[in-house]
Amino acid sequence: MIVLDEKNRVFTLHTRSTTYQMKADRHQVLLHTYYGPRTEGGDLSYYIRSADRGFSPNPSEAGRDRAYSLDTLPQEYSGCGVGDFRTPALELEPADGSRAADLRYKSHKRRKGKYALPGLPAFFGGEEEWETLSVTLTDEAAGAEVELLYGVLEERDLITRAVRITNQGEKPLSVCRAASLNLDFFSPGELDLVTFDGCHIMERSVNRTPLHPGVHSVGSVRGTSSHHHNPFVILCQREAGEDSGLCYGAALLYSGNFEAAVEVTRTGNDRLTLGINPYHFRFVLAPGESFVTPEAALVCSPNGFGQMSRQFHRAIRENLLRDPWAGKRKPVLINNWEATEFNFDAELLVGIARSAAGLGMEMFVMDDGWFGNRNTDYSSLGDWQVDQKKLPGGLEALVPRIQKLGMTFGLWVEPEMVSEDSDLYRAHPDWALGIPGRAQTLGRSQMVLDFSRREVRDHIYGELRKVLDSAEIAYVKWDMNRSLTDVWSSALPPERQGEVYHRFVLGLYEMLERLRTDYPHILVEGCSGGGGRFDAGMLYYTPQIWCSDNTDAIDRLRIQYGTSFCYPVGTMGAHVSAVPNGQTGRSVPIRTRGVVAMCGTFGYEMDLRNCTEEEKTVVREQTETFKARWRLIQEGDYYRLTDPFREGPYTAWEQVSEDRREALVSVVMGTVHGALPFLTVKAKGLDPQASYRINGSTDRYTGEMLMNIGIPLPVPEGDYQSAQLYLEAR
Repeated sequence: MIVLDEKNRVFTLHTRSTTYQMKADRHQVLLHTYYGPRTEGGDLSYYIRSADRGFSPNPSEAGRDRAYSLDTLPQEYSGCGVGDFRTPALELEPADGSRAADLRYKSHKRRKGKYALPGLPAFFGGEEEWETLSVTLTDEAAGAEVELLYGVLEERDLITRAVRITNQGEKPLSVCRAASLNLDFFSPGELDLVTFDGCHIMERSVNRTPLHPGVHSVGSVRGTSSHHHNPFVILCQREAGEDSGLCYGAALLYSGNFEAAVEVTRTGNDRLTLGINPYHFRFVLAPGESFVTPEAALVCSPNGFGQMSRQFHRAIRENLLRDPWAGKRKPVLINNWEATEFNFDAELLVGIARSAAGLGMEMFVMDDGWFGNRNTDYSSLGDWQVDQKKLPGGLEALVPRIQKLGMTFGLWVEPEMVSEDSDLYRAHPDWALGIPGRAQTLGRSQMVLDFSRREVRDHIYGELRKVLDSAEIAYVKWDMNRSLTDVWSSALPPERQGEVYHRFVLGLYEMLERLRTDYPHILVEGCSGGGGRFDAGMLYYTPQIWCSDNTDAIDRLRIQYGTSFCYPVGTMGAHVSAVPNGQTGRSVPIRTRGVVAMCGTFGYEMDLRNCTEEEKTVVREQTETFKARWRLIQEGDYYRLTDPFREGPYTAWEQVSEDRREALVSVVMGTVHGALPFLTVKAKGLDPQASYRINGSTDRYTGEMLMNIGIPLPVPEGDYQSAQLYLEAR
């Protein structure tokens, strides 16, 4: 709900349990007055004080009022170069080469429904779900108009933000920094910053840092959101935990370079900015042209991380994912990569598919190695023609054989890349990103195609269409296996090279939107060496993303735990793979591997023909369990019961149905030691008064008992044992 106090120019955004407010003051500066637990009443700016801070300058409008300074006031969207020395949200460079932005309130509008961001991912919904507030600011000297866009999804406690910058002058105007989100606030007590960091095969580890004066930042200049830092951060009170304490979650819907920065000052005015990384960014606007920032999304939870996560999960599932399988169970799949890598032919693939079909699997996915002369990762990216030596007759011959087994068919592609050893690169070397006069930097023996250029995208998309039209394809895994380097486009003049990173991302989004429009039935899974581009922006186009190339079940406990703070279970690509694991060399029981993979999309990535009869029995049970309980697992409210980053005897999590009549508690034990204590796990989110059975037992326990006393766990007999406890109220 948006409440406007026109007389005092106070703009208040209410969600179900939070309030966000801003105010245009006497000098037309748009102040940020409050964001936190829902607060009724009027103008909340009464607490904002000012004093002469010496080296904090005063704008001309303030006259001799030396206490009024942009350097100490909480601002809604901050500029630079005119007296605020904190991290700016906006940097503009007019044609005269100056670098300043000085914004003043001009107007506002409120309407039902959600604003639109053409060419960019954004949360969506009906007129009855959303309200939009638009606040227009101007910098007359720079000839710039800045429109702040706010979307309010009241039921989900979600507030979205984006910014449209328009050149209203007569000369070019360069945008050198444009954050999607600026949040100034007087600190509600001491704050911690929670980030989700790591590297390839160990993504999104949880890091919590107490804030102190200075700038704390994470980001990416890799051209993608990256394995190393995620464009989702949390600010929280020092004492905040899963079930209590104030926390703010901020997610950027963007898949390229980003920066999240928190600046803490001695005056108590802290600032969070989130948006495109200013590294190598300079977007030139001709008169009348506009630049639109990616969308940022905010959730404030007065009741800890768990509530914040569940609000993000619901909003992402219902108002961001465009999933052809929405509301339906996705097929359990088998992927051939870990079984064969590049070494396969049609007969081998059909044999693997036959074994998988007999164990209850419903989709076969052919991974890398099916095109060009692709027998290693040194060649053929860009040559999207089926290798007739491996697959005689092409997909037209292979896919019907898979379908006769009762399975649908999917395949892997990596459209953004080109191999040096490829027909495409030999014909069009200028289509790869590369700086004149410098040798190409290779990653995984490949280069990056210049997706900022339409002719490049059109060619690649045309080749992919031929493949997709040749047979009945139900699934595409869209991979991207290197960071961007040598970022220079032959299609842009020198003064516009600062646009290439962003135009690359826009080109990627345009390609994925075309794919979705032309093939609405195809389920597209995103991937970038696993979780190197796991962000809310990609989820708008690919409703699930391969969570990590690390399929070790014990490492996955941490990876999927960190991912869960923002992203729902159903978006996390997770498979059961063979042991010893290829990344860690660890052997984990197949039951436990299945339990962990069910905290994701669930599938298999191993040669099932090599399983023992006992293992095959377990696989059948797992596929049957997932098929029976998929809705609870994928759509239930998610609770983190333990923290795998803290050494403990087990890791546990839980999914609870919306009506609280069902729950699934999953537990993975650690290594076994002598004289282990008897253990219990405490459930969450149940109906305290309801009577629950556990795994079909005739015994009954109230929800209050299971939450306060807990569920006894069996004594493990061996390392990494697991249990799934199905709770059902009757």
